[in-house]
Amino acid sequence: MMILAGLGNPGPRYQNNRHNIGFMAVDAIARRWRFGPERAKFQSVISEGEVDTPDGPVRALLMKPQTYMNESGRAVGEAARFYKITPDRIIVFHDEIDLAPGRFRMKTGGGAAGQNGVRSLISHLGPDFRRARLGIGHPGESHLVMPHVLGDFHKAEQPWLEALLNAVADALPFAAAGDDERYQGEVMRLAPAPKFSPRQVARDV
Repeated sequence: MMILAGLGNPGPRYQNNRHNIGFMAVDAIARRWRFGPERAKFQSVISEGEVDTPDGPVRALLMKPQTYMNESGRAVGEAARFYKITPDRIIVFHDEIDLAPGRFRMKTGGGAAGQNGVRSLISHLGPDFRRARLGIGHPGESHLVMPHVLGDFHKAEQPWLEALLNAVADALPFAAAGDDERYQGEVMRLAPAPKFSPRQVARDV
């Protein structure tokens, strides 16, 4: 089994926030792969299912921690201990302000880079879990970051957002098979997005 955890904040107030793109990603995966019904467990909303790979189906637990972003590690850590799942079998989907909108990058290990949900996960799992980083862009100035990430996606952003979420779900067999490099490449092939420095562009504007 593997854990696919999306990061976000619970409740309708935050539902369409950029910070909740991790929740949106696991919802897209659940739809694409027809996961079972949602239920409450591990301080999360979870569902279970399988992802087809060339080597056969891989069981997966989808998680949307309900602890609020900053305590996400408590929920994922509880599930990982229960199922005895090692960090290399955990993929965490989260927003990334230092990637241009629509860009996607896989990474294993490293620091939190200011992402408090990732910081919480490191404290409970260690650093060596896999991170699926979903670009939402940077507003240009540090004092604008919080209203940016806690703001809703604009209507103009919906085309790239929908394409990215669908690609993350469609290409998932590569990640389930352990090939993160190919997963990243396939997501960007299915949902190409311009590559640029979001901080610099925001400052120039």
